[in-house]
Amino acid sequence: MTQQTSAGRVVIIGAGPAGLMAAEALAQAGIRAGVHDAMPSAGRKFLMAGKGGLNISHAEVFDDFVARYGTRRAQIEPLLQAFPPDALRRWVHGLGLETFVGSSGRVFPDRMKAAPLLRAWLHRLREQGVTFHLRRRWLGWDESGLLRFATPEGECRISADATVLALGGASWPQLGSDGAWTALLAARGIPIAPLRPANCGFDIGWSDHFRQRYAGAPLKSVAACFGELRRNGECLISTHGIEGGLIYALSAALRDKIEVNGEAVLHLDLLPDWALQRVQREAAHPRGARSLASHLQSRLGLKGVKANLLREVLSAEQMHDPVLLAQTIKMLPLRLVAPRPLNEAISSAGGVEFAALDQRLMLQRIPGVFCAGEMLDWEAPTGGYLLTACFASGHAAGKGAAQWLQGSHR
Repeated sequence: MTQQTSAGRVVIIGAGPAGLMAAEALAQAGIRAGVHDAMPSAGRKFLMAGKGGLNISHAEVFDDFVARYGTRRAQIEPLLQAFPPDALRRWVHGLGLETFVGSSGRVFPDRMKAAPLLRAWLHRLREQGVTFHLRRRWLGWDESGLLRFATPEGECRISADATVLALGGASWPQLGSDGAWTALLAARGIPIAPLRPANCGFDIGWSDHFRQRYAGAPLKSVAACFGELRRNGECLISTHGIEGGLIYALSAALRDKIEVNGEAVLHLDLLPDWALQRVQREAAHPRGARSLASHLQSRLGLKGVKANLLREVLSAEQMHDPVLLAQTIKMLPLRLVAPRPLNEAISSAGGVEFAALDQRLMLQRIPGVFCAGEMLDWEAPTGGYLLTACFASGHAAGKGAAQWLQGSHR
């Protein structure tokens, strides 16, 4: 049976970082907001993001920071100017938590975990008058413009003077971001770029021997090269191919190349701190009665997964050619044939196109409806850039909704 209720002046759909920050911006403007989410609790993906240490932002200079947003820099930069990384750190401090900068420049709360921050934040939001309505899945609008929600008790319909959509992308759908909103907005004529995996792993046709022996093995102290891009770090051999932070940093370019050409060739430098000449000299060193495996380990420090990666791309005969061996050590080619599926990705690219929004992140075709977070058409590497832009866009959407309600749209 359909129930009809009113949830105040603003309805926020999505209880992730963008939605919660929109609620806070509205509360600071003295405007009551109700946050609705399909999951049983708020911030589920946020908690998952902080499972191994909540990397909330990055301490690099602002110009370098905004460059991380690639082709969407022009759209994301104004949001970050209004709520920059330093402001985000001060906001964390205002919740009673300190932050610190790690050796790589990444910013973390002092206890590293997301749970203490989320608990403090939700407590403050409730004190500010924000209400939470969980286990409510958004179904779009009815013919009169009311918001429709599926609840355990049946469908309910809610009126709103302004709505903030912060529904996420389509990665980690089990945590609530399943991309179902795309059909609802497309039906209203909103242009949406297809959702694609971002910060993802890739498929490689490993041999059965290599897959069985090294799936799950870390590949440390290497450099990954693609075109003019080069990154140092570590990654992980997976059953399907390769993944991990080093790969995620290049994933947008690799994915785009695969979409055009059907494949992309990534090169690994297995000894990034060694010059080619040194590798050539050690590879050519007489090995006497020693096996090639022993020679690689003693002269070049290559064993295990690194040594067997060479055997994945070189024949037994080629492995005994010291010139080719040295060149491959410094530039080992890996043929990537597909990104891993979207539901495995750290984040997603695509979403509501910025051309559909005004500077307040309001949908031009649906006045009074604002969008924020990962459902917008942008992407960024891991390292704090994703969360910072989600917070900043939620802040912008909340302020935009406040301005709308206060009459600036007239």
